[in-house]
Amino acid sequence: MRTARITRKTHETDIAVEVNLDGTGAFSVSTGIGFLDHMIEQFSRHSLIDIACTIRGDLHVDQHHTTEDSAIAIGQAITEALGDKAGIGRYGAAYSPMDEALARVALDISGRPWLVWNAGFTQPRLGEMDTELFEHWFQSIAQAAGITLHVELLYGQNNHHIIEGIFKGFARAMRQAVSIDPRKQGAIPSTKGILGG
Repeated sequence: MRTARITRKTHETDIAVEVNLDGTGAFSVSTGIGFLDHMIEQFSRHSLIDIACTIRGDLHVDQHHTTEDSAIAIGQAITEALGDKAGIGRYGAAYSPMDEALARVALDISGRPWLVWNAGFTQPRLGEMDTELFEHWFQSIAQAAGITLHVELLYGQNNHHIIEGIFKGFARAMRQAVSIDPRKQGAIPSTKGILGG
C-alpha cells in the first residue's frame, strides 16, 4: 500500500495528513479556510489520491501559515508514500478547462523542486482566502514533494474558474505521474537509477 501519515506541530499550526496514492479520490479536509478546503478536495477527487487533512492554524494572525503548512504536509506525505518511486509514470500533464478558463499543468516528480507560475488574479480574495496564497501553496507542495511544476493560465476571466481549473489540472497531472506503469517492471524511472539530485 502506497500510504503515508504526516503529523506536523509548530507554534503556528498543528497538522495531521494521511494520503493513499492508490485511492479513489476520497477526502476529509478541514483547514479552517473554506476555499482552501474546496481546492484540496478538488485535488483529491481528480487525482484519485485519498487525502485526510486536519489543520488547526493561527488564523487569528492570517492564512499564510495554514496554507503553506497544508501544502508542506501533503507534499511530505506524497513523497513518503512514493518511497523510492519505482515503477511510477514520473511525468504528468493536463489541459484543464473550467468554463471560459483554460489552464495547463505539467510536472515531473524529479526530486528537483521548481515552480514556474504563469497565472494571476484580478481580485484579492476568493471567499475568505487571499488569492496571493495560491502560488505559495503550489511552491510549497513542489518543494516538499520534490516536483518540477509548471502552471500556466492560458486564458480566463472568472477568478474562481481560474484557480479551480489549475487545481484540477494539477490533480490530473499528478494522477498520471504517481500511477504505476506495469511495463516499467518496478524500475526507477531514471537512467541514473535514482530520482533527485
